[in-house]
Amino acid sequence: MSAVGSEAFWDFGRGSGVVALLLLTTSVVLGVSARSGRPLPGLPRFAVTEVHRNVSLLASVFLGLHVVLLLFDPYAQLRLFDLVLPFAGNYRPFWQGLGTVALDLMVALVVTSLLRHRIGRRAWRAVHWASYGLWPVALLHSLGTGTDSATPWFLGVNALCVLAVLGTLGWRLSTRFPKRREVRA
Repeated sequence: MSAVGSEAFWDFGRGSGVVALLLLTTSVVLGVSARSGRPLPGLPRFAVTEVHRNVSLLASVFLGLHVVLLLFDPYAQLRLFDLVLPFAGNYRPFWQGLGTVALDLMVALVVTSLLRHRIGRRAWRAVHWASYGLWPVALLHSLGTGTDSATPWFLGVNALCVLAVLGTLGWRLSTRFPKRREVRA
């Protein structure tokens, strides 16, 4: 493969990973918001759930693109079993392993979401709680594996993701949140 071809795989692999992280962050924010039972400004409650689903699927597509592109990249040195067996990779094994864990969790979330009506709401919800572990694992993977991880723009993207998720969780857990107030009263 030419140097230009392998560089393109690396660039598109990195870019799709950043987009996947941004979409995953958006999905977590929308998921927490949808679970709150309140509409977001400009969106009725049912629309928040629909947008959450669609953003989640789009995040899955970009994650898949990220992985497939890096399978063909000679620098990343991904092998097929690296996609299911964490911490066995050739390139930064710990950080790559976190990516494998995130991928495996994403697959479990997608599969159970597609089978939601067959497995039941309780089983689906139990697996869906894994999304709260998936997001920080994916974030750490991006910080440890990415060649751009020390650049100001990338640190800014990660800081924005962290602020968005922590802000949403803080809002959801706050005492001003109506359901929390009812429980405390």
